[in-house]
Amino acid sequence: MNPALTLATTRRILTQLRHDPRTVVMLVLVPTLLMVLLRYVFNSPLVFSRIAPALLGVFPFLIMFLIASITTLRERTTATLERLMTLPIGRLDLLFGYALAFGTIAVVQVALAAGVSLWWLGLDLAGSVVMLLLIALLDALLGMALGLFVSAFARTEFQAVQFMPVFVLPQILLCGLFVPREEMGWLLRWLSDVMPLSYAVEALNRVTASTTVDAVILRNLVVVACCALLALVLGAATLRRRTP
Repeated sequence: MNPALTLATTRRILTQLRHDPRTVVMLVLVPTLLMVLLRYVFNSPLVFSRIAPALLGVFPFLIMFLIASITTLRERTTATLERLMTLPIGRLDLLFGYALAFGTIAVVQVALAAGVSLWWLGLDLAGSVVMLLLIALLDALLGMALGLFVSAFARTEFQAVQFMPVFVLPQILLCGLFVPREEMGWLLRWLSDVMPLSYAVEALNRVTASTTVDAVILRNLVVVACCALLALVLGAATLRRRTP
């Protein structure tokens, strides 16, 4: 992998996003607006503090999946990727360039959502703010990596959105957001155990409730990071020199 080519791809993507203000607003502001809406829907700081940590992972994961899958598919269908693949640039250079660009946006997205939740909406945090931000950021990067990967299997933007019920909604339903994972049946618990979002939500809940960074939190961080890296590598394997 060539760092110069990776950074060149990152600059190209960020320049394109800079000229698409609607996408930037959606990426940066939507998770924060959803957290504000959630706070005033429940109108209870205690209820908000109970469910907000998990949603700090779920909302960025969902938004980054949608934006990354649609943006990458657009470059596939307009033959941009095909033209880039004729240049002396590796597949990993392209994918990690995308990851770095969207990761930069994810840092702003997560920092804004967490900051508003902590200092305005009254989220009660027992653990480290830095650890909370790190977990939520990894979750956003996971959504981005999965979006890059699934874009290879869609031919239209509508098809890319259709992958959300397959790759995203089951993870949201089974991550422990609605029902504790310990109370699920054995089949649902098994499915939950193989879905990376479950580990991110568990880590966020533990950081919120405890001042200790224990082995479970570290394990969950490693699982989420490895799943994101695996999705990027698989995404690189799907890059073809000819756009279907």
